[in-house]
Amino acid sequence: MIDRKKLAQELILRENIRKAIKIVKQKRTSARLSDFKDENRLREVIRSLLSEGQSAVASAAKHDSTGINALEDLLKNTNVLSVIETGYKSLTTKDDDDPPEGQTKQRRSYENHILSAVGKSLAPEESRKEAGEDVEITEDIDIDVGDRPEDDPDFIDVGDEEVEEADPKEEFGLNGEDKTGRNRAFTDFADIEKVILTAFDDLDNPSDMAMFEEYLIKNLALYFEKYENELAGNVDAPEAALDAAADVGVDVEAGQGSEETDIPEFTLQEVIKHLNIDDIIENLL
Repeated sequence: MIDRKKLAQELILRENIRKAIKIVKQKRTSARLSDFKDENRLREVIRSLLSEGQSAVASAAKHDSTGINALEDLLKNTNVLSVIETGYKSLTTKDDDDPPEGQTKQRRSYENHILSAVGKSLAPEESRKEAGEDVEITEDIDIDVGDRPEDDPDFIDVGDEEVEEADPKEEFGLNGEDKTGRNRAFTDFADIEKVILTAFDDLDNPSDMAMFEEYLIKNLALYFEKYENELAGNVDAPEAALDAAADVGVDVEAGQGSEETDIPEFTLQEVIKHLNIDDIIENLL
């Protein structure tokens, strides 16, 4: 005769075992899902890092002219553009004879003075480099000075008149241009002239120096046009700016070089092909 009590206990035990097995399976499934999510998350992180690395390599692509490379570094990594943008956009007063829309006399004066000052500042540096180092004068000059230099017939007596020093802003200025724009350009150029000359002084090749100077002035003019459009509420880069920037591969709106270059880029994509993400994950987990 079957012992009902033992049978009931056995049924309860079996049911508990089934529940225990179910719980273990659920935990294992949950653990696998968790591992799968972690693995997918890790894959996303690795792919993101690889993508960032590829972008970093692309952004480091250089042009086939050292002069243009130096110019791009100057515009991207110094305060030149921020200084002139702030100065240019601060000149908002309109005179009665200014047009209802477009560039005011103050801003036009600012632009003309900055562009002129850049050219004047680089010109003597370029001439100095083309002439080479300063030549030491070794010729002896025989000058017989008596007791009273004033008695020498070649002595030019200028008297005790004080020579009036010229106003640096007047020397900096251009005829017929607004003086408010001139004064702000004078102040701002004093802040950026040194960094421009430092970048230019690293160049020695005549072609590099010519490219640096030509495209610095051209790009500054394009940025002034861009700033004027922004003041007018039009943030689109003008077609003239895009066309000129294409000559050297400079992105006018972003201030960055394009990815196109004559120098082969680092083939990161080829390296990615040979990377086994599964092996990376296995080593990291």
